[in-house]
Amino acid sequence: MDDVLQALSETVREANTAGRALRIRGGGTKDFYGGPLHGEPLDVRPYRGIVDYEPTELVITARAGTPLEEIEDAMRAHGQMLAFEPPHFDRLPSPLTAEGAGSIERLMPEKKRATLGGCVAAGLSGPRRMYAGAVRDLVLGVRLLDGEGRDLRFGGQVMKNVAGFDVSRVIAGSLGTLGVVLEASLKAIPLPPAELTVQLEMAEPSAIEALNRWAGLPLPITATAYCEGQLYVRLSGAVPAVKSAQAKLGGAALGADAAQALWTGLREHTHPYFAEQLPLWRLSLPSATAPMNLPGATLIEWSGALRWLKSSAAPGVVRDAVARAGGHATLFRHGDKAVGVFQPLSPALLTLHRRLKNALDPAGIFNRGRLYPDF
Repeated sequence: MDDVLQALSETVREANTAGRALRIRGGGTKDFYGGPLHGEPLDVRPYRGIVDYEPTELVITARAGTPLEEIEDAMRAHGQMLAFEPPHFDRLPSPLTAEGAGSIERLMPEKKRATLGGCVAAGLSGPRRMYAGAVRDLVLGVRLLDGEGRDLRFGGQVMKNVAGFDVSRVIAGSLGTLGVVLEASLKAIPLPPAELTVQLEMAEPSAIEALNRWAGLPLPITATAYCEGQLYVRLSGAVPAVKSAQAKLGGAALGADAAQALWTGLREHTHPYFAEQLPLWRLSLPSATAPMNLPGATLIEWSGALRWLKSSAAPGVVRDAVARAGGHATLFRHGDKAVGVFQPLSPALLTLHRRLKNALDPAGIFNRGRLYPDF
């Protein structure tokens, strides 16, 4: 892999000297997320493979181009998993952009495979996130090419931060704007011995109240979802604990296949709720927030803390309502990205983002505009 790494580093150094924008790309399964795609593609898929996996230590380290499914298969063979249940999105269509990115994939489709680097860079978590932690909570260390082509390591056994930041955490969700992820070390957890999903019929306000009440109880809840009058709760753990929790919650138990289809569909956005091409908003809110009463249909996850909204409402209407509730709104998919994908930063946070960007990518060559228009 040394020759692959050398080629990546040389490309970055040349782009830095020329001030040429680079678009870091793995499997391309999350090209729809964030701002428009710009720059010359820098394909990290050749830099792949599991570097180290010690099941007894609950840690796995792999190169950025490694398909996520290969990592999950290796962990499953040892009865382990990634706690945050990362979405692959490998069954979603490629987006078209102003530069025509995605058009070749549509004309000549290839099997899209999510990669570890894209998983970390996007920082997206699945149904278990509220109960097991987010990507940034479970990244123990990263290896990174900065904007000058330097090979840097953060976290793990080498603690080297930049400008006071814990870089191994802030890389998660940075959408490749800070550097090229080369390797990442992630925490693993054991697969649960038993799992059961119950379905309850109730109104949205009652569902939100129940979810927040249950969050304060010692229940083995690992995922929740509310849609169209139905509340789904996944219980995971030892068999006696799961059975006891089912008795307390009530409801009807889903069959194993139906439960698997439900949670996979929610994680991968293949659930019928996500089928429409309306603008899809990702609302992060205090979990006890009352129903937002915004135009459109809502799907609730993470005990009320994550709410999906598919709506043609004006972006300002959505963002103002969410801000008043103490949260923030992201235009996740579809819609006009000219309004800004992510909630505008406060001046203080914008200053911090720029400090970190300048420390790692002073020429601004990586993934321009994916997070915010000016960097």
